[in-house]
Parts: sequence; C-alpha cells; structure tokens
Amino acid sequence: MSADEKTQAKTDQAKGKVKEAAGRVVGNERLTAEGRADQTKGDARQAKENVKDAFKR
Repeated sequence: MSADEKTQAKTDQAKGKVKEAAGRVVGNERLTAEGRADQTKGDARQAKENVKDAFKR
C-alpha cells in the first residue's frame, strides 16, 4: 500500500468516526450518515490498496 493512499484511508476512517460520534451526540442524523460514508470511503480505499499489494507479490 502506498504511504499516501494508506494515510488518506486512515484519515477518512478517523474523520468518519469523529463525525459519526458528533452526529450522535447532537442528534444530527445527517452528520452521523456523513461520518459513516467517510468511514466506508476509507475502508474502500484501504481495500483497493490491499488488492494492489496482493498483485505486486
């Protein structure tokens, strides 16, 4: 996994967790949903990089 993509994936996942938690605290469903979407985006990016790494071996 390239360092840039790995960092971006982890950033998206962390940002999503923070947004989701904040949305739950304030009762904002939209913010909670955005947080889940950011986490999913990070998960997908990480999975893509894992597949690329598997083919490099």
